[in-house]
Amino acid sequence: MPAFSAADFDAIWLTLKLATLTTALLLLLATPLAWWLARTASGWRAPVAAVVALPLVLPPTVLGFYLLVTMGPHGPVGQATQMLGLGTLPFTFAGLLVGSVIYSLPFAVQPLQHAFEAVGRRPMEVAATLRARPLDAFLSVAVPLARPGFVTAAILSFAHTVGEFGVVLMIGGNIPQQTRVVSTQIYGHVEALEYTQAHWLAGGMVLFSFAVLLALSLTSRRSLRVLG
Repeated sequence: MPAFSAADFDAIWLTLKLATLTTALLLLLATPLAWWLARTASGWRAPVAAVVALPLVLPPTVLGFYLLVTMGPHGPVGQATQMLGLGTLPFTFAGLLVGSVIYSLPFAVQPLQHAFEAVGRRPMEVAATLRARPLDAFLSVAVPLARPGFVTAAILSFAHTVGEFGVVLMIGGNIPQQTRVVSTQIYGHVEALEYTQAHWLAGGMVLFSFAVLLALSLTSRRSLRVLG
């Protein structure tokens, strides 16, 4: 019997696709949010930071339940998507993508926020004295200096999305080639007492997790060497 079945490869492909799209969207959405959190003195900073960090402490099933209700036919997002002719998002790949972005948000925002805080205000003030516009200064000064934060955010967002289970099961279900990812495929193998197939996929996840931690360690050491 081959190590991986066609259904396993479908789940691996869908997982990589979901993690890649989630990471790309998170870097786009998290960058301005992290920049604002790193520099604002607004009274809204603490509440917004708490909302961003909520997925770190909420049980995934709780977050998945409220996403399911919100995006369902009677929820505000569900009613809006139905008015636009898009149908409802639960149990679709699009819904899974929205849930993954929300669930992994702190893993992108927090590394970027810390990187922007480490940059400090001085480089931006120097750029301003050279008459650089704020956007130019951000792109040409702040972003390159915060590059380790972008690398860490991308690695953590990708890895966290790959390991999702509770949110995936609540809003995506376990539909082959649409919402069945590696974590739910392992669950399906165990339910069917297919422990050999579950071992292959679970072992792959262990190796992947080790590679992620190794990459983060090497990235951190390189960043410290550059800063030192």
